[in-house]
Amino acid sequence: MTTGLRPAVEPAAGGPPTRPSGPAGPPRGSGAGAAAVAGAALIALVGLCLVHVTQGTAGMGPAEVLDVLAGRGSAQDAAVLSDSRLPRLLTGLFVGVALGVAGAALQSATRNVLASPDTLAVDAGAHLAIVAVAATGVALPALLSGGLAFVGGLAAAAVVIALSGAGGHGSGGPIRLVLAGTALALGLHSLTNALILLFTEEAGSLFGWGGGSIAQTRAEEPLRFAPVIAVAVLALLLAARRLDLLGLGDDASQLAGADPRRTRVFAVVVAVLLSASAVTIAGPIGFVGLCAPAIVRLLASRVRGLGRHARLLPISGLVGAVVVIGSDVAIRAVLGAQSGVEVPTGTVTTVVGAVFLVVMALRMTDTSVNAPGDALARLRSGRTAALVIAVLAAVLLGLVAAGALLGDRMLLLGDLANWVTGRSGPTVTAVLDTRMPRVVAAVLAGAALALAGALIQAVSRNSLADPGVLGVSSGGGLTAILVLTAAPMADSWLVMGAAMAGAVLTAVAVFGLAFRGGLRQNRLVLIGIAFSAGLMALTTVVIVTTDPFNQAKALTWLSGSTYGRSFASVVPLLVVALAAVPVLAAARRELDLIAVDDDHPRVLGIGLPRARLVLLGLAVALTAAAVSAVGVVAFVGLVAPHAARGMVGARHTRVLPAAALLGAATVVLADTIGRTVIAPGQIPAGIMTALVGVPYFALLLWRSRPTAR
Repeated sequence: MTTGLRPAVEPAAGGPPTRPSGPAGPPRGSGAGAAAVAGAALIALVGLCLVHVTQGTAGMGPAEVLDVLAGRGSAQDAAVLSDSRLPRLLTGLFVGVALGVAGAALQSATRNVLASPDTLAVDAGAHLAIVAVAATGVALPALLSGGLAFVGGLAAAAVVIALSGAGGHGSGGPIRLVLAGTALALGLHSLTNALILLFTEEAGSLFGWGGGSIAQTRAEEPLRFAPVIAVAVLALLLAARRLDLLGLGDDASQLAGADPRRTRVFAVVVAVLLSASAVTIAGPIGFVGLCAPAIVRLLASRVRGLGRHARLLPISGLVGAVVVIGSDVAIRAVLGAQSGVEVPTGTVTTVVGAVFLVVMALRMTDTSVNAPGDALARLRSGRTAALVIAVLAAVLLGLVAAGALLGDRMLLLGDLANWVTGRSGPTVTAVLDTRMPRVVAAVLAGAALALAGALIQAVSRNSLADPGVLGVSSGGGLTAILVLTAAPMADSWLVMGAAMAGAVLTAVAVFGLAFRGGLRQNRLVLIGIAFSAGLMALTTVVIVTTDPFNQAKALTWLSGSTYGRSFASVVPLLVVALAAVPVLAAARRELDLIAVDDDHPRVLGIGLPRARLVLLGLAVALTAAAVSAVGVVAFVGLVAPHAARGMVGARHTRVLPAAALLGAATVVLADTIGRTVIAPGQIPAGIMTALVGVPYFALLLWRSRPTAR
């Protein structure tokens, strides 16, 4: 599999996929074109800054700002400018420059045009470190918090680079890095959300900040990090020639007297320092480090000399500042001054970055078109498969019993038997009337997500795809949250209908874009990840603007929780699951053929478009029903089908029941642990499944990592 970008960014022999010129390296040029690009970016930035300082909740327009700057303004206007607007502007400038330069350095170090603080999980690692400290109730100085964020971000980047094989001869291409970074970031965000939920008093205020907010009340905070950012940018500029040589390949770099490994490590460390500084100041502001340098690199294919790092790095910083300040201006221009205070700037940059990632995915070339899958690669005897399925069913029954008996109040099997026969006492009845709907919801949701994942993996022929990675769960979650915030007492059918609409629209967009011109595995996953990030950012906007006093409730639901479920609330999910059974039974052989290639189904007379439409529609329905019942639960749709294929072989007659049992058991176990280990406190099931799913996902990537030449 090879991946690249058009135009003028496909990898040469030993060179990075992001190099904007030919094999000989970036042209020297006079720099006039680069200067013109820098001048245009600077003019745009100045114009945005002038608009930015005139926006705000106080009645202080351009005339009042000019009066203050001229020394004629009132003391109140001067205080607004110095204590609110200028600190916010400085924060946006510093953060934009830091992320833009960091993204450019990471792309060069990893030889991957999709590398950024987001896709390497640097922001997620730094965010977790800061929230973990806040959860302890200890207030640390800003620079010390930045140091902890640096450690967290560096550890996350090291893991992602190791899993993806980025930067070395055996680089796995853009898709592996994005997959590894997305998976690790999801796990780290789950830990972060768990800390916020468990320590609401100490860390609850960090929810909005976690979306990336440049709102500041003092200029001292961003100014503390100004020297750190300046020194880091200067260090990268001094290493510009070595980064240029790194772009020519390790052999050329060594011949020129530069150590490529040392250069790569230096660039990553300094880029993480810049990213950690930005996160400490303003929280994780998404995709700036991806968009800014990628825009400059695309321009470098047309502007002579722009690809040299002495120009690429500072111009990427300028463009990063333009993206951040422009996003903040857009928030307050479109939503109003008050919404500009409530809505984190990072949500806008994430939506913009998601669109940019979709565009880049559509420009990708991918030689994996219609590549044969591994659908029939591993066979198991019928007796072995039957035994495995029987064992899984027994395990699920045991977990259901444990889920009914364990919790903040421990019960006995006799209590459960009495409840089933209607002879239990009032206390036991009250406990099990509350607990059993949660267990049933977990069983049905886990099975539905596992079946949806198996269908998506078969149709896309991508064993790393699932409803969460492809954004279907996020689409259903967004529309369900819209209904829950607008009508908190909405019944389960209305919530499921909303989730169904969001999931269907997302699936149509993702699969429609990805299947243009044939099945593109890499394109599908990249577009899905982009949609997932953008939709989650929009969900954050909905929460902070419509339900600011009930964020814990929404966050719990988004983390995947069975809390407060009743038997009536799981009826829609039960109906969809029962309706799916005969369809899956009839389509099991078609799934086997579709999972291999496009030719076999056509030879045997199977209408491939129709079959794909039906199967993907069923996967979307199952996902939406699960989301409406328990919220967004991650990784079940990935782990369960993959593990099932390893246990019973790849024939879907066996995979589907095994995956359903594994998915149900996973969610029941996660829900039981989540409401038992810290009882009476609770950890949402979705957080627990992510903590299990991330290591499994990492193992899959590690086992399939590219080997060095």
